[in-house]
Parts: sequence; structure tokens; C-alpha cells
Amino acid sequence: MMKEQQDILAGMLDSAESASVLLAMTTSLADENALKDLLAKQGYKFAVTELGGESSSSEFRDKTTRAIIGACLNCGVIEKNSREIHAVLHAAENAKMGYFPNMAPTNVFCKIAVVRGTGWIAVTFYGNSAVHHITNHKRLGFGIMHI
Repeated sequence: MMKEQQDILAGMLDSAESASVLLAMTTSLADENALKDLLAKQGYKFAVTELGGESSSSEFRDKTTRAIIGACLNCGVIEKNSREIHAVLHAAENAKMGYFPNMAPTNVFCKIAVVRGTGWIAVTFYGNSAVHHITNHKRLGFGIMHI
């Protein structure tokens, strides 16, 4: 990577918010791992998970919450206490509101990135949604909470 490209990327990783959006939007495991290396060097904590299913299903929404909490605990993004779990749940609920439409049942597949910086935790959902496979399109949902 050229110095100019590194400077641009470093500037984009100046907050947990932008870091979570960029991490969620990586399209290959190699890109995801390269970005994780940069985030780790900058002191961020992070977790990534992927989910798919029927967005209107309460079972799917519960699975989403469990996956996010599990990934965050397993990756050391949060500790198992009510304050930190509450913060990530609040950010995740805000991201869900932006990602999951309040309309007809929709099939979704999304990558979820959680990034914790100094005092803040950000959650980004990014992926595909469709009522019918022909109508497939990209969606993004974002949430942030003080931790």
C-alpha cells in the first residue's frame, strides 16, 4: 500500500464509528484481517460476526442479539457486566433499527462489526436484504453508545 493510501485509511480510522463501518464493509477475509491488524495497532477492540435469516422473525432478532454479545465477550471487546453489555445492546438495537426494515418479511444476510474505542462502542450491520431475490440490495445500519 502506498503512503498516501495509508494516510487516507489512517484518517478514516480515527473513531470507533468509522472503524466499525469500514470493518463491516470488508468483502474478503484478507481485507478484514488486514483492517483488523490496523485497528489492533491503533488500540481498538473489535468483533465480527455474520448472520442470515428472516428479519421479521423474533427468533432471528434474538439470535442476532446473542451473536453480538457472544462475539464481543469471546473477542474481549466487553466484559461480562451489566454496564458493558447494556452499552453494546443499546448500540446494536440502534443499528438494527437502521438495518431491518419495518415492512414485509425480508430475507437478510449481514456482516456485523463491533468496534470499541476510548469511551465508545459502535455497531454496524452491512449486507443484503430482499423481499424477493430479484429485489436484492445493500443495507447498512449503525449504532453507537458511550461505554
